[in-house]
Amino acid sequence: MKILVKNMVCDRCKMAIQQVLDTLNLEASTVTLGEVEFGDTSIDAEQLEQFRRKIEPLGFELINDKRTRLIENIKKHVIALVQQQQAPEKVRLSDYLSQHLFHDYTHLSNLFSTIEGVTIECYFINQKIEKTRELLVYDELTLTEIADRLGYSSVAHLSRQFKKVTGMTPSQFKELRDSSQRQPLDKV
Repeated sequence: MKILVKNMVCDRCKMAIQQVLDTLNLEASTVTLGEVEFGDTSIDAEQLEQFRRKIEPLGFELINDKRTRLIENIKKHVIALVQQQQAPEKVRLSDYLSQHLFHDYTHLSNLFSTIEGVTIECYFINQKIEKTRELLVYDELTLTEIADRLGYSSVAHLSRQFKKVTGMTPSQFKELRDSSQRQPLDKV
């Protein structure tokens, strides 16, 4: 049995869900971004309702509807792509999503825009800019290395997008070093 959970965007989210499962004595075989797999074990309606009640105050929701599941899968794959993106393999977002979700990109894009009110490309850019913010705060990579890692053609391209999304240049952001400027991934 597999259940899908909305707003799981990082490893801490997986740990939070695992803690809830442990509290309820539910044995999951795997907990991944957006999914809890119970293998051959099934959980009854009462256990599922207890799980739902425990995760909602933490900002998570169970996903039941087919379109919502697809939207969450799109988000999960976009976040995974941003988190793992390494040069020199430049991946086209449309190809990546079509291959992993087994749907035509046009269908995915139209559905995402309709439900979320923003394009997949805009969501992808926002995720990349948030990753840039994170890497700037860590101060381990140069802006050139960050641009390369996130698949930008140049530092200038990254800087333009960064300024468009945040209202400041990467250099200005780096000077602030105020981690309160960052947003949680599920709020992007």
